[in-house]
Amino acid sequence: MPVRSHRARTPGAPLAFEPSQSPAAPPSWPPTRPTQPKRPSPDELLRFRDRLERAAHELTHDYDELLGRLSYAAVSTPAGPTISFARGAPSLDIVDVEGLRDAAVRAFESDPAGTTAYGTSIGYPRLRSWIADHHGVEPECVLVTNGSMQADAFLFEQLVRSGDEVIVERPTYDRTLLSLRQRGAQLHAVELEPDGIDTAALATLLRGGAEPTLAHIIPNFQNPAGYTLSYEKRRHLLELAGNHGFMVFEDDPYVALRFSGETLPTMLSMDPERVVYASSFSKTVCPGIRVGYLVGPPELIAAIAKLATNTYISPNMVAQSIVYEFCASGAIDRSIETVKAALAERAQTLAEALGRELADAEFVAPQGGYFMWVTLPEGTDVSALFKAAAERGVAFVKGTDFLLEGGENTLRLAYSGVTPEQIDTGVARLAEAYRSL
Repeated sequence: MPVRSHRARTPGAPLAFEPSQSPAAPPSWPPTRPTQPKRPSPDELLRFRDRLERAAHELTHDYDELLGRLSYAAVSTPAGPTISFARGAPSLDIVDVEGLRDAAVRAFESDPAGTTAYGTSIGYPRLRSWIADHHGVEPECVLVTNGSMQADAFLFEQLVRSGDEVIVERPTYDRTLLSLRQRGAQLHAVELEPDGIDTAALATLLRGGAEPTLAHIIPNFQNPAGYTLSYEKRRHLLELAGNHGFMVFEDDPYVALRFSGETLPTMLSMDPERVVYASSFSKTVCPGIRVGYLVGPPELIAAIAKLATNTYISPNMVAQSIVYEFCASGAIDRSIETVKAALAERAQTLAEALGRELADAEFVAPQGGYFMWVTLPEGTDVSALFKAAAERGVAFVKGTDFLLEGGENTLRLAYSGVTPEQIDTGVARLAEAYRSL
């Protein structure tokens, strides 16, 4: 009986497969052993080790967060509820919940269409205008984002390519290091001094041939160190940027939280063509609002707006509308004063407690912000201290999280989310953990 086919076959023509293309035979059993894989080259091993180290750092960091970054939750330990110096967030008692509720009502009443719509990728128009007025720029220079980390991510995606050189402070914010390393940036970590980044060391680095595209700087009450960049160093940094052709990323979420000392001008106001500025309402309104922003040259902001459109169409208009009403009503000014008063008391309490309980600790009392950087004697194992402190109901962040290398005897203490009473108890427990090593 002839073979039925959808296609006619001329006599003598081959079947659908040639003899050399016979159907696959069923797999043999037992299966044959695979051939020995090719041994990787030394370069491949080095690249794999680098990827493995990055993954291990991120996994360790996430694990530390699960243990340590506890703000509002009361986790029980044999010593009692955990006292967390880990998370950079305000305690609930200094968040203006009533003011936020009133701002939310006004947002839905005054602009229901704008508040509930998608909007544009550059942010809620009224808030953009308010930010522009605050910084003395045009609205086209402003882009509002879902938190300042989103602003950072957009800026890095626009300006940093794999292999590009980037200046960072040593130490600096851990998520910035992770983000830049994931982009393949070549990082130059320049030592941080009590008056900010060592610009003399940076000048030496530049004379030696470094060609950065960007310098990431946290100028006020730096995270994690709590240090502030002096006016003289701001001028020197901008001079170096102009002479060597790199941009300065002024990452400034803590600027409004100065409780002592002299207010300094932003580098954006000193050189708007050379500086891209970022800030956030997480520290002045509340972390959960997730509203940050960028200010920069209009051409750069327009390019980043395209990235934003392709990322999320538009940011959270509800949150941005609420923040606008909170700011326009003057509630933000009252909120900032409340937060600053609490931070001043807590920073002083922490400095006094460290001086009393932990005489080996070296630190600089901050003039604002959330953080204090503590250096313990050489040879102190901060990882062991982290575990000993956790057993006693105290959490902090290891200094090694904020450094590419070194810092095994350092730690960051956040005082924003703890009361003076908790600070006294927590430092006493920390000192006990230190003595147990």
